[in-house]
Amino acid sequence: MAAEQIPVEVACRVLAVSVSGYYAWLSRRPPAQAIRRAWLTDVITEVHQQSRGTYGSRRVHAELRLGRGIVVGHGAVEMLMRRAGLAGVSGRRGWRRAKPDQIAADLVDRDFARARPNQLWVTDITEHSTREGKVFCAVVLDVFSRRVVGWSIDASPTAALVTNALGMAIDSRHPAGGIIHSDHGVQFASWAFTKRARDSGLVPSMGSIGDCYDNAMIESFWSRMQVELLDRQRWHTRIELANAIFDYLEIWHNRQRRHSSIDMLTPIEYENKFTVA
Repeated sequence: MAAEQIPVEVACRVLAVSVSGYYAWLSRRPPAQAIRRAWLTDVITEVHQQSRGTYGSRRVHAELRLGRGIVVGHGAVEMLMRRAGLAGVSGRRGWRRAKPDQIAADLVDRDFARARPNQLWVTDITEHSTREGKVFCAVVLDVFSRRVVGWSIDASPTAALVTNALGMAIDSRHPAGGIIHSDHGVQFASWAFTKRARDSGLVPSMGSIGDCYDNAMIESFWSRMQVELLDRQRWHTRIELANAIFDYLEIWHNRQRRHSSIDMLTPIEYENKFTVA
């Protein structure tokens, strides 16, 4: 009321409080806990914005603790995010389990745990629409660190698309053997892809037809990419989407995004930690 130019004496009389009590309240400093909560809310908001609005309380808490050295409980982060109206993007509906139909050798058997880099790579293709037409992206993922080690983008899902992604991975990582695991797509069964893999010492592996669980790690990667990038806006041109995918793969996923499966580190941080150890 006083802020609305109503005389203090009149406002205090209406509210049945003393004038001296009002001025004492006005000069009283806020408690230290309130100051810390306000500061934490500002830092949490900054972290959430830097995550492109994708982080929930778990990853915000990890960034505060591991990235900024701030000692704070997960419950406090969750409460402050709720009060500030901040939330991460939610996952998509899970896949329905398909009936297994083993018709090819599967060297992985849904065991994606590996102790060293370049022992097992998984690969797949996704597609997304723009107003100009579809964009197709092939990715090669190292299961050890969840790092995208190879990728390729094109306007059609050809054998060249997947072979170029594999070639990028081979040229950047120089694997000494290992497995390259995919589904039964015609691109991965092509002569060009198979020859490129075998010439570099990689052994091709394929899951069963129609069962996404046999390549669950790459399917999980696509699901996150849909939620965190592709479904968040409408794309006008292929080049606009291609640039956004490049930024997501190389900058966000590999260098900035914290992954719960690797101790809340980024893929590059996790590999650097392994190298130092």
